[in-house]
Amino acid sequence: MTAIERLWADFELPIRDALHFADGHSCNVDLDSDAPGGLRVLAPFDLDEILESDPSWVSSVDGLTAVDLGSRGLLWGGEGSYGSEGFIARLTVDRALIWAIFFTESNPFDRIQLSGDVATFSSTSGFEITVDIDDPRTVIPGPASNRTT
Repeated sequence: MTAIERLWADFELPIRDALHFADGHSCNVDLDSDAPGGLRVLAPFDLDEILESDPSWVSSVDGLTAVDLGSRGLLWGGEGSYGSEGFIARLTVDRALIWAIFFTESNPFDRIQLSGDVATFSSTSGFEITVDIDDPRTVIPGPASNRTT
């Protein structure tokens, strides 16, 4: 079991703007309303190394919205321990993690729109993140403006 799977078993994610896959791969991400889909996937990093230096560097997450994908699992969005945090995730039918993205300054995600294999997650502060649900690293053009004012 990978570090991220162990965290997810307790509904926790690392406090870092990052994309995590169940297989243990993690990448930094950046909310960017000018980027296609509203985010940029950046350099990979070693989650085990980071958690080794500070194992308490996690936030509890709680879902606020979900889309049932039937036999393909579930999309889930919600909040972290602090008001500014938000997360989006894809889970298996058994609610095991496939991937999750955590943001420290997005505010909670409370809406999901699905069109085919493309989902747009919207936060309470107006951020919109559009991803391919099979691989959120895939660049998907989002709305002209990914943040409402």
